[in-house]
Amino acid sequence: MPQEPVAYFITFTTYGTWLQGRDPGWVDREHNEYGAPILKADIKRESAHRTKLRQAEYRLDEPRRAIVLSTILEVAANRKWRALAVHVRTNHAHIVVSAGAKPEKIMADCKAWASRRLREEFNEDATRDRWTQHGSTIYLWSEASVAEKVEYVVNGQGSPMSVFDYRR
Repeated sequence: MPQEPVAYFITFTTYGTWLQGRDPGWVDREHNEYGAPILKADIKRESAHRTKLRQAEYRLDEPRRAIVLSTILEVAANRKWRALAVHVRTNHAHIVVSAGAKPEKIMADCKAWASRRLREEFNEDATRDRWTQHGSTIYLWSEASVAEKVEYVVNGQGSPMSVFDYRR
């Protein structure tokens, strides 16, 4: 196994859309380990979390998805990261990226710049929450795992929305 990962698979979600208890499944702190089972829908738990939201959920329509996609690609180019696949959907974004930075930094930069561009383009309030607090960062240690994640990001999400595929 290489000492450095070949790439990262990063996922982050929009504010208020992936609450604990949601259908089709969810993960909490006690079940947030590799191989842990996805928990079944729990309407009461989801409802309890929904009442704690400070703002309405944030969804990405087609123009907003396009802005997020172009911003992620711009950040990657400016930072000299190699974006391999990006898919921005209504309530989350997936990124497969090869970079000389930690995945948390990549995610934070992409979210911050996308928020800025969304504010500028759509005159949104600066205090608007757009993203969940963190996200998922998976280290990819082989070219095979990179190829698998690129295929999933590009073709495994249902109907394509705002997609970038380095193979095209």
